[in-house]
Amino acid sequence: MRLRALLDTDALGLRLLGGEDELDRTVRGVMTTDLRDPSRYLSGGELVLTGLAWRRDADDSEAFVRILAQAGVVALAAGEAELGDIPDDLVVACARHRLPLFAVHESVAFATITEHVVRQVSGERAGDLAAVVDRHRRMMTSGPAGGGPDVVLDLLGSDLDLRAWVLSPTGRLIAGPKVAGPGLPADTCAELAAEHLAAARTGRRGPHRVTLGPATYSLFPIRSSGHRPVSAGAGRSPQAFRDVRETVLSDWLLAVEADAGDWPAERLDLLQGVTQLISVERDRRDAARTVRRRLAQEVLELVQTGAAPAEIAARLRVAAPVLLPGLGAAPHWQVVVARVEWDGGEIEAGPVAQSLLEEILVDPLATGPEPSDRIAVAHTGDEAIALVPLPAVSTEHDGSESGILADALLESVRDPLSAGLDGDGQVTLGVSAAVHSAEGLRGALEEARHARRVAAARPGRVCAAGHQELASHVLLLPFVPDDVRRAFTARLLDPLRDYDRRHRAELIPTLEAFLDCDGSWTRCATRLHLHVNTLRYRVGRIEQLTSRDLSRLEDKLDFFLALRMS
Repeated sequence: MRLRALLDTDALGLRLLGGEDELDRTVRGVMTTDLRDPSRYLSGGELVLTGLAWRRDADDSEAFVRILAQAGVVALAAGEAELGDIPDDLVVACARHRLPLFAVHESVAFATITEHVVRQVSGERAGDLAAVVDRHRRMMTSGPAGGGPDVVLDLLGSDLDLRAWVLSPTGRLIAGPKVAGPGLPADTCAELAAEHLAAARTGRRGPHRVTLGPATYSLFPIRSSGHRPVSAGAGRSPQAFRDVRETVLSDWLLAVEADAGDWPAERLDLLQGVTQLISVERDRRDAARTVRRRLAQEVLELVQTGAAPAEIAARLRVAAPVLLPGLGAAPHWQVVVARVEWDGGEIEAGPVAQSLLEEILVDPLATGPEPSDRIAVAHTGDEAIALVPLPAVSTEHDGSESGILADALLESVRDPLSAGLDGDGQVTLGVSAAVHSAEGLRGALEEARHARRVAAARPGRVCAAGHQELASHVLLLPFVPDDVRRAFTARLLDPLRDYDRRHRAELIPTLEAFLDCDGSWTRCATRLHLHVNTLRYRVGRIEQLTSRDLSRLEDKLDFFLALRMS
């Protein structure tokens, strides 16, 4: 479609501010962004929609417009909702770079423009699904008149006889048809998510076809419009990221119970348009997390810089009504730390870990407009940190646990994410104990970080550890440097190994059995089938060769650690 056609559509409410001579340019897609530099997500031919959140002063306009022009963007549409009139410096910058500029009236949602462009570019009269989308513009709006992605999935069923579901990368069911019919089992959701992640990691172009039992599914990726521009046309392939690992663990997917292999190009193209419509809903949900992310970042910075507990407590009182709507202050908090690490390549892992941790911590039982409305996740470097409020936890020291448990988190996401990591990455999670005051948050943060390091020392692509697992000094062993480990074990055990080699005295097995029997002469002699005097001789030889005394607790502990590290 041409830019001129946008001005002819009254419902879009666009006002041309410059670029009259360029209105015959062809629009091939649409992208919504408030990034200061969105160049990596542009392939050329897009209409860019922006709320101007990137603008701090007049100089920002020139830099932003220059990036768009160099990327081949055909026009810029700026919303008036944030600043009112479009700044003159933006008008001047667009004129300098010959980039047509539209003003979007505050009453017009970007989703309306996105829907219109997607529909027009995909083919205004290309098939039955376009008619469905045209009749149900309200389906992606919030509130009683809309209904989000569930509505479009119902329409796919009623008008096209297609059953479809929206899934998260961990296999959580985000949306499904509300009409009567069998749902999608949780294990099937997890398998579909795993198949999708595995296919995406290999760079295969969607839709991905998967057969599970008697059913065949076609999997379409749903990407945030802030991550990748909308692109239409059955023969067109959207521009790839610099590295697929930047988003593979955060993309949603649309699972359609049908084999798309024999679909005509028009229907494939229109299903891609549906994914773009659903991505609008995803952007809305992501935007709703902005406040919670900011609150988490503020609390995290206070905790890490050693702020006074009273200052942290005041910030928590501000955060609690947002994170626990209707429940007042949170008497307890937990900290969860996540890290995504890849074996090779320079990947900015912090935002990926943040998005993934938000998904992992979604509480399906939470009340409110979204199940994610109690999640506050910040990121620092390659690490994501979640501040999780708990309405109440058990205070009994009876071994019972409440709140977030590391094993439960791991069980819910391990299989799908392992497929997405594809053998060259690792996701690790650490969970703190619950704390009931601001004074405890710093310790909880360090506890969660240490638990995550314990998880990272384990084999496996997706690992988690909780505060309960930090009680044993054995867990400290993986963090001893290799050179220190070798020197320590050599000093204590090499004399015994050399003696065993020369005399076949079995001092090492004797030492292991003696420690395992807690220093009991009788039990150790019985286990080794030795006379107690023989055992005393061997222990005496161990003490002579190492200059240690096995009646002392410190020396017993040194031998125990040396055997564990060897």
